[in-house]
Amino acid sequence: QVQLVESGGGLVQAGGSLRLSCAASGSIFLIKALEAMGWYRQVSGQQRELVAAIHRDGNTNYSDSVKGRFTISRDNAKNTVYLQMNSLKPEDTAVYYCEAGYGPRRTDYWGQGTQVTVSS
Repeated sequence: QVQLVESGGGLVQAGGSLRLSCAASGSIFLIKALEAMGWYRQVSGQQRELVAAIHRDGNTNYSDSVKGRFTISRDNAKNTVYLQMNSLKPEDTAVYYCEAGYGPRRTDYWGQGTQVTVSS
């Protein structure tokens, strides 16, 4: 099994920055077999949406709403994925979830979520 633990959420003013971290723990074999890790976000009453993902080959993809403002990266030695969020907007307010999967468009593990609130 693999566990994902997020950290780094909080309250920030519009225009500010936050960095989210997602640390994977558990079976090293299963962690190294992951094809991709990423971040989703969800506003109460709405569907969870993909924010950014990073694949085993290093390729990344972003939602149009965060391109140019958010950057996803990883530290393989620490089994940790980061989401650097700059120029935050009130519409970025959501619960952010880390996820990981063994194939394209597949999620096998979810973190518990971390709240990000951007005040205007």
